[in-house]
Amino acid sequence: MACLFVEQLSVLDCAYLDAARGLVGESWIVDLELEGALDDQSMVLDFGQVKRRLKQALDASVDHTLLVPRLAPELDFQLSAGVIDLLFRSDLGAFQHRSPSLAVTLLDAAEIDAAAIAAHLQPQLAAVVPPSVTGLRLRLRNEAIADAHYHYVHGLKKHRGQCQRIAHGHRSRIQIRVDGRRDAELEYHVAHSWMDIFLGTREDLVAGGNGRLRFAYDSPEGHFELTLPENRVDILDGDTTVEHIAQHLLQLLLPERPGAMLEVRAYEGVMKGAIARGRG
Repeated sequence: MACLFVEQLSVLDCAYLDAARGLVGESWIVDLELEGALDDQSMVLDFGQVKRRLKQALDASVDHTLLVPRLAPELDFQLSAGVIDLLFRSDLGAFQHRSPSLAVTLLDAAEIDAAAIAAHLQPQLAAVVPPSVTGLRLRLRNEAIADAHYHYVHGLKKHRGQCQRIAHGHRSRIQIRVDGRRDAELEYHVAHSWMDIFLGTREDLVAGGNGRLRFAYDSPEGHFELTLPENRVDILDGDTTVEHIAQHLLQLLLPERPGAMLEVRAYEGVMKGAIARGRG
């Protein structure tokens, strides 16, 4: 038997429900090993086929979905006519979510972690490789980030792809330069204030009161709603694209460094993002 490996085959940008942290945005890097006999090309599987078959399977499964622990005692949900309604009671308060069912992944677990997701994905990936591949192992890991980072959840109703889903998210770096030099104090200030945050668009806010906010919109996939504790939310005047996120952070930080040139480098998950620059 021979063994093939692919590092960082894909990045899964998801959100998940957690009893302690509430609604959490996350980015998992997926590494893969395939074991089997060599084919007539002397390969376990052509790398082009690995990317086409397995990456497509990952993208069509948990990526850009809300991961829900089906066995968690904090969860109640109903599934009817392709729509899912769920209520999750966390230590931070209740989270209510309504969406087309394709925007949610129910995992047979009491809590969401990398091992539970890998177990869910294993049979799906094994089904798309040829019979000559007799072993498949995948590992989910976080990007190694030594500096400030935060977890955020959002939805982009205008997006034609999976980003339209109201509860998907990212684990993201933040880099801020003041007159060309990194400012760790500002970076950690932003990361602390946005740890496990939902970023909502003001025009999507449809109700509030009693310390809770409800966001709702219609997009090509259907109707989406999310109700959550007000203290887990920051609201942007525009869409929560990473371009607007970078600009939003810049405008918040400019008053803290009057006269200085600021550069905000906001990441959206792993190795991608947007830059905003301005003078205080």
